[in-house]
Amino acid sequence: MDDATRQRIEAATFRRLLTHLMQDRPDAQNIDMMNLAGFCRNCLSRWYQEAANSEGVELDKAGAREIVYGMPYEDWRAQHQREASAEQQAAFEKAFAENVGAENAGKQG
Repeated sequence: MDDATRQRIEAATFRRLLTHLMQDRPDAQNIDMMNLAGFCRNCLSRWYQEAANSEGVELDKAGAREIVYGMPYEDWRAQHQREASAEQQAAFEKAFAENVGAENAGKQG
């Protein structure tokens, strides 16, 4: 497979992932994704922002989140986010430290 074809396939796969998270499974909570898989929508938006910035494209945190969430982040939270249980929050603290890094512990959300 040539590089251009691979990139088109990767881009289509990423777009399908976003559609899945936005439309098919908005009920999948970020905290559950982080606890199970070590990443969530916020991670995807941060990676998107970092990739854009590395290409010289100015994209802030809010703009990247709107791309990943399909709407402003606060709107998504109001429509879809549920309160986390104490058990979920404890598991999240561990998963966040392991996957994002303890040095960023105060920066989630």
